[in-house]
Amino acid sequence: MGDESNYVPITRVNRVVLMINGLGATPVMELMIAAGKTVPKLQLEFGLLVERVYTGSFMTSLDMKGFSISIMKVDQTLLQHLDASTKAPHWPVGSAGNRPPAKTPVPLPSSRSMKSDELLSRPLQLTEQGHILEVAIEAAANAIINMRDILNDWDSTIGDGDCGSAMYKGATAILDDMKKYYPLNNAAETVNEIGSSVRRAMGGTSGVLYTIFCKAAYAQLKANSDSTVTAKQWAEALEAAIAAVSKYGGASTGYRTLLDALIPALAVLKERLTSGEDSCTSFVLSSEAAVAGAGSTKDMQAQAGRSSYVSAAILATVPDPGAMAAAAWYRAAALAVKDKFHPSFNSSINKSKS
Repeated sequence: MGDESNYVPITRVNRVVLMINGLGATPVMELMIAAGKTVPKLQLEFGLLVERVYTGSFMTSLDMKGFSISIMKVDQTLLQHLDASTKAPHWPVGSAGNRPPAKTPVPLPSSRSMKSDELLSRPLQLTEQGHILEVAIEAAANAIINMRDILNDWDSTIGDGDCGSAMYKGATAILDDMKKYYPLNNAAETVNEIGSSVRRAMGGTSGVLYTIFCKAAYAQLKANSDSTVTAKQWAEALEAAIAAVSKYGGASTGYRTLLDALIPALAVLKERLTSGEDSCTSFVLSSEAAVAGAGSTKDMQAQAGRSSYVSAAILATVPDPGAMAAAAWYRAAALAVKDKFHPSFNSSINKSKS
């Protein structure tokens, strides 16, 4: 339980109640699946006594997809109040009679992603690929950290104002975890670990989408048997990640989302690599397309997410914060790799323009 998400400290063997709240368009079956996954995690990983589980649509956001998970520390008095009869139409009325005491679980040690039954860890010495990944990840995360306030400002106009804060939590978790856990010499497993960091630390829609993004990229990279990932394989991983986000998020080009930055970037990246351009140059030029695509969201009418309920006049005052964040980390990673491993890039570009 992180300090930032705790209003009341919750420790092992504390009694808690759990609420799985549908946001409006999530079927009850899916809420039950979420509850079934959450309860054993609370019991086994955190050692909590789950006294009650409330599953349903208690506080919705029109017909929004998804759900929220809330945990509250309780004592016997609070449980009696929660079990009391009520006329609230959607609150589950407590059943009569005494309930059996919650079982105290045997806590299991928490673990991160596993490979060959061994914990992944940062290698003592980095390969060239490992150095490139480290530079790119650090630059991308720092770019998001530096944008927290402006992302929140944009999101406060068209959403709930926490895009920057959510992205900031994910970025700081990535930087912290990279120092300890990321197997940087293994690109696929590193991407998988980034997804684990995001899933643990980043809330909101962004956290879900980037978890899907990383898992899809990991699966694509994992399918390649070579230890060193080529630029073409990175492009294929990006394409798979974009396809997964589009599939599960229900968005595409022109929907005013992070995909409006990443889809143009992918198109330029593939085009440049196919034409024989070197990987670093292709990466940087594709990042310019990401920035341009993100900026163009200011002229789009949102077709997904909460901003789809905001008027066109208000949307036209700010770009989409999710798209701007995606462009920022992509651009920062590209420039960092160029500066570190391709210092002659600027001079070659200037010569080609003259």
